[in-house]
Amino acid sequence: MRAIVIESEGAAPRLLEDADESLLSGDVELDVLASSLNFKDGMALAGKGIARAHPLIPGIDLVGRVTGSVGSDTERFSAGDLVLLNGDGIGESLHGGFATRARVRPDALVRLPAELSAERAAAIGTAGFTAMLAVLRLEDAGLTPDAGDILVTGASGGAGSIAVALLAGRGFRVLASTGRVEENGEYLRDLGAAGVLDRRELSEEPGRPLQSQRFAGAIDGVGSTTLANVLAQTAWGGTVAAYGLAQGPDLPTTVLPFILRGVALAGVNSVDCPLPLRQRAWDALADELDLDLLDGMTTSIGLSETIGHADRILAGEVRGRTVVEVTQ
Repeated sequence: MRAIVIESEGAAPRLLEDADESLLSGDVELDVLASSLNFKDGMALAGKGIARAHPLIPGIDLVGRVTGSVGSDTERFSAGDLVLLNGDGIGESLHGGFATRARVRPDALVRLPAELSAERAAAIGTAGFTAMLAVLRLEDAGLTPDAGDILVTGASGGAGSIAVALLAGRGFRVLASTGRVEENGEYLRDLGAAGVLDRRELSEEPGRPLQSQRFAGAIDGVGSTTLANVLAQTAWGGTVAAYGLAQGPDLPTTVLPFILRGVALAGVNSVDCPLPLRQRAWDALADELDLDLLDGMTTSIGLSETIGHADRILAGEVRGRTVVEVTQ
């Protein structure tokens, strides 16, 4: 099989044209049709702590065709079924999608929705899946379009871009925060953003614990000072769904937004998401996401180009989504 392999801790990743398939373990065997490049994948390829087992095939997403399965837990899958997997430890502690073959656990495996091609499902990937989980957190909190503006931070990234499109598609007035306003402003407005903010408004200094109420809710992929300021500017009863830590894992705030304004901070974890919620999110993505917008934010690269893209995605130079064509 063809695969990118990180052979030991601290070793540089290598593309192997004849990687040993006996590395793989799992009850469901797949031909991988496509994967995608995410921030986590960039960290794994750059040796920044994501890889927890060695040797490791990175890639936290895969879309594939079932070629075989064993065990009673795999009876819902048959050879030829098209399936997708996001997270569940692949690309971190289990072998992932940067290969032409995979063997995975059935626990988090979802059938590919009929409305989506393998390439489009890979383009959605963990980023779009996480974005939809965040949107569902806002939905379950009771937020509706008439509540007011919804902020998306890290909006030009993969998850942020899809979050903007999903929220706008649901009728929300979306404000998009980005570090490259001139470069990405038109792109974000095309996705449905009503306004574009310079991330420095939120990221440079922690403000007062309570600030002017600007947002009915937010989806945050940045963490740290940015998230603290977002919480401080969220209106009474609002909800902030947080899934990332691009600025940092710290949170320099107080309890005041929570106890004086009733603001809720809702965590979003796509890695360990239970199967019913996975299915709910993918059904909603297949039903709601504008595929023309998805295509417009998607770039494709070959597996041979993937290692070289790691530094670019970590530097915030990759906009939207990147599909990895594993045979190229």
